[in-house]
Amino acid sequence: MVIERVVVVGAGTMGSGIAQVIAQANIRTIVTDADTASLDRGLASIASRWQRQAATGRCSADDAARFQANLSPGTIADAANADLVIEAIVEKPEPKASLFRELATIAPPPTIFASNTSSISISTLGHETSRPDRFLGLHFFNPVPVLPLVEIVRGLETSEVTLAATTKFAEAIGKTPIIVGDSPGFVANRILLPMINEAIFTLQDGVASASSIDEVMKLGASHPMGPLALADLIGLDVCLDILETMHRDFGDDKYRPAPLLRRLVGAGKLGRKTGQGFYDH
Repeated sequence: MVIERVVVVGAGTMGSGIAQVIAQANIRTIVTDADTASLDRGLASIASRWQRQAATGRCSADDAARFQANLSPGTIADAANADLVIEAIVEKPEPKASLFRELATIAPPPTIFASNTSSISISTLGHETSRPDRFLGLHFFNPVPVLPLVEIVRGLETSEVTLAATTKFAEAIGKTPIIVGDSPGFVANRILLPMINEAIFTLQDGVASASSIDEVMKLGASHPMGPLALADLIGLDVCLDILETMHRDFGDDKYRPAPLLRRLVGAGKLGRKTGQGFYDH
């Protein structure tokens, strides 16, 4: 199977980044969002990034125009003509499951469904559709246009044909696919989020300031970005959602979210997207 037409559902930070890299690979891309304002912002962000690439010589003006021609807004009804539908909405199980139940009534049987979830069970989401064999996780990383990794998450019923088609697709859009099992947090977040959570506990306990904690990890562990700055980039609400999923599914208190993280999210201080988190942005 060759993937030539993709629908991305969700035009936020992740969805717009995913749509951008697909359109850049000369694949017909439709992006949609239940919120019209979010869709407009997402499309504007993509266009702005292409304009900057052309202005700085990373692509030609003709390239930018070609990329733009590959991308258009749409609705989930466009799934009727898609080879692949990628979900990139809020990191909550029920909205995702509800979306996939609706998509299963629209897209033809050969269409592959993929979730960009950071931690939710692919096998469970796949069960909500009529095609668990054609369902898997495509977990991109923020910022999508920059980071090369895509975790391809294999559900209990994901077929070899689906894995092969999506692996080839990931390579075609310039990403490095790594196939992982369906376990809470998969690989990257199972390792990363406990580290971020421990950094938050360290800050909460008054051991050091946020900037000092981040500098220790940058200078002592060669991390390009400290864990608290990274949490602000990911979004503190997303970090909390992932930790809650792992805490619930593993039943292990080592994944218990730090109270400080809960307080910040409750106060609407979500990191870069709100202008305030562990740092002011």
